[in-house]
Amino acid sequence: MFLSHPARSVSALFMRWRPSASLPSPPLSLPLPTSSSTDAPISAETVWIVPLSAHSWYDHVRLKRVFVTDGTRHQVVLVDLRKLLVCADRDNTDYVLKPVAEWHTGKVRGIREFLDPESPRIPQMPYVTITTRRAPGLLGWFGLEREGVVAFRNGQHRARYLAEAGARWCPVEVHEREAALLRELCGAADDARTAIRATGPDRDQGE
Repeated sequence: MFLSHPARSVSALFMRWRPSASLPSPPLSLPLPTSSSTDAPISAETVWIVPLSAHSWYDHVRLKRVFVTDGTRHQVVLVDLRKLLVCADRDNTDYVLKPVAEWHTGKVRGIREFLDPESPRIPQMPYVTITTRRAPGLLGWFGLEREGVVAFRNGQHRARYLAEAGARWCPVEVHEREAALLRELCGAADDARTAIRATGPDRDQGE
């Protein structure tokens, strides 16, 4: 699916970012907020660097927030992409995409170019909603077991492409009233905090 091509590295991105941020040296490990292992910094200036382990065109993508003004009542949550897409596959609104391997060539090329870290435009992270429903089986019928259902408001193509390209975790934006449920059902593991890096003047600012 992903044709051979020299990958562009995260370290190269940091070297390009360094002059504008006036840093003495390229940041090799930028900490995320310690208040929650899956919460992201909130700032219009913050850019999330998401590594890709199975993509020969480039080895990372950059993502920014959807809602950048104060008072939007949305939060950024680091999610396990596999868990997120399992919940998304349960969506019954007829907006569940086929696997990336079944996309036509033009669609694959378009999303690859859209996410290219060399592009001056930084793509927005996926924006989702999450609910629960009664799980199938006996426990579900008795109301003892429920399962998550994720619906993409924006960014389903990029989320599925990133998962296919080897991204394990990804920042997504969600309304604050659903953030706790999203963390519970799809939250990333603790080591995502060292894999996903945030760059920008407010990268250490917590929610």
